[in-house]
Amino acid sequence: MFKFFKKNKPEEIKTELKKTPTHVAIIMDGNGRWAKKRNMPRIKGHYEGMQTVKKITKFASKLGIKYLTLYAFSTENWARPKEEVSYLMDLPEKMFSSFMPELMESNVKVEVIGVIEKLPENTRKAVSDAIEQTKNNTGLKLIFALNYGSKDEIISAVKTIASDVKSDKYSIEDITEETLSRNLFTANTPDPDLLIRTSGEQRISNFLLWQIAYSEFIFTKVAWPDFTEEEFYNSLLEYQNRDRRYGGLNED
Repeated sequence: MFKFFKKNKPEEIKTELKKTPTHVAIIMDGNGRWAKKRNMPRIKGHYEGMQTVKKITKFASKLGIKYLTLYAFSTENWARPKEEVSYLMDLPEKMFSSFMPELMESNVKVEVIGVIEKLPENTRKAVSDAIEQTKNNTGLKLIFALNYGSKDEIISAVKTIASDVKSDKYSIEDITEETLSRNLFTANTPDPDLLIRTSGEQRISNFLLWQIAYSEFIFTKVAWPDFTEEEFYNSLLEYQNRDRRYGGLNED
């Protein structure tokens, strides 16, 4: 398996994958611990994590994955030290300024989910510019969950639905799973087939709680800065051996 990966190009590796997920979501965990283990400041871990975002995005694009959602900053992350939060808010500008040519070359479209209006002005501008510059791209959709919290997202959707019922757009009896789904930030995105969390933790951390009801989960001990294309490929190999039944049975 490892020899095959090292000897072949992404396009050839793609043909080896018999069941490629349409949508992969990743909880990018372990940047701070990666840095601490090396006696470096936590922000160094976030910098290296940014480099991993670039590598995995390009690789996922070449493999033909349609959607890649990355948990970049949660609503709970504001509680981190001020210096760290400030650095994280500057990361989109740093990343897109250097990564944009490759995003355009790879035909990647940037999207963002979360409460963007509460981000600092420079962060909002960097994100908005990236969305605008890539809006006509038709390849992989790279979705950053930024100032995102799934509980807040669901509450917001419920409030919208309640307001629509109050204004007689539809009745309570008309509310279905689809009603809630189309009022989430991810309304135009299929639910993730695969959720990966790096760095050994085995929890969801308020990420896409509604959308991952039937996603496959893979937890790896590898910290995000060390998460290579080969690690990603191994996750895809594991995914294609999963039997997804959605609560039913697959007949042999």
